[in-house]
Amino acid sequence: MASLNVYSALVVLFLTCGAAIATKENDQIIKENPCEIKMGLPCVLEAFTSIFEIGSISNKCCRELVALGKVCHSALVKTTLENPLFKDLTPATIIAKSIQTWNNCLALIDSPSPSA
Repeated sequence: MASLNVYSALVVLFLTCGAAIATKENDQIIKENPCEIKMGLPCVLEAFTSIFEIGSISNKCCRELVALGKVCHSALVKTTLENPLFKDLTPATIIAKSIQTWNNCLALIDSPSPSA
């Protein structure tokens, strides 16, 4: 029985340390790349709504999101998921929506404009 308690304590310690390391990595990425200042507030809100709620993102905001870069985008989404306010969200669903939003914006930016 004691070995089960030790094992449980080690698992909790491992998970806690892993989460702390992940948080530090995301924070470091955000600090090294001025992620938080690369998008205007209206576009941040659009991107947030399209990922964490139900909504769409405009072409203008897609351009800002792609200019932000995938590394910043991923770090900001992961950092938001670590916030206790969002503990009821399913991380797998949010990450899938994040990837979908990124891919949609990337395709939109890469596609040629229709000729007039």
